[in-house]
Amino acid sequence: MDHLHRVRRSPRTRIAAAVLAVVAMLAPLWAGGLASANPAHGGGHGPRPTIVLLHGDWADGSSWNAVIERLQRRGYDVVAPPNPLRGPAFDAPYVASFLASIDGPIVLVAHSYGGFVATNAATGNPNVKALVYIDAFIPDTGQTFVDLAADSCIDATNALEPVPGPGGVVDLYLRREANGTYPGYAKCFANGVDRNQTALLFAAQRPAAFDQFVTPSGPPAWEAIPSWSLIGTADRVITPASQRAMSTNAGARISTVNAGHLSLITRPDTVTNLVVTAANATD
Repeated sequence: MDHLHRVRRSPRTRIAAAVLAVVAMLAPLWAGGLASANPAHGGGHGPRPTIVLLHGDWADGSSWNAVIERLQRRGYDVVAPPNPLRGPAFDAPYVASFLASIDGPIVLVAHSYGGFVATNAATGNPNVKALVYIDAFIPDTGQTFVDLAADSCIDATNALEPVPGPGGVVDLYLRREANGTYPGYAKCFANGVDRNQTALLFAAQRPAAFDQFVTPSGPPAWEAIPSWSLIGTADRVITPASQRAMSTNAGARISTVNAGHLSLITRPDTVTNLVVTAANATD
């Protein structure tokens, strides 16, 4: 009986022992870094890259949900960090810092304005092994959003609702209804998306700062990093002709899909397959 009393432990002691046991199990992962837990490619090649998904204007990371789910089912580590949407001079350094926190190879995937940010944020980062542009801008040095948005269904006069903010910042939201040459949110930005999903996207849109439309892009990462481009043939925000010209200039491998500007939502299988193709090319 005395022996039982000696070994009986208090609830606090038992909890501490359990925590220490968990720490002991996780220690090998911490010692090797999170990237070491990333499964290897089939066939015994190097570690799979982390997939970083970058959203564009009037959106957030949830726009990638369908693609994230498919990539995770295939065993990839996936992250979709927030794009501040303040302009390349602000957004690219932020995303570059985020990329620098990831160990091992990276495939950086960008949608729409996210292409501006990715093109600048990946420059000089040797871990970024591939760039994948989805219905995206692919700027060259000195080019601005305005330079590359010719014939877009979004025009500053009719499509955008300005909301002044502190410090002189002007945020720009997309209007819901048609106005002048702007055909409305559903027919312009979200063409091809079902009505219910369109309503959700409109309600949750994040604004684009005016500065991003006039800030020139810097030296492009695609000069040193292989790139892929998926062009939606029904895209009205960045016309297929504009996307093809930018993709050709960047030397990107071009694919097309029968979709509007939001193929990451309406054609997630096609987008996922292209990302996996780029990831497999990183060996």
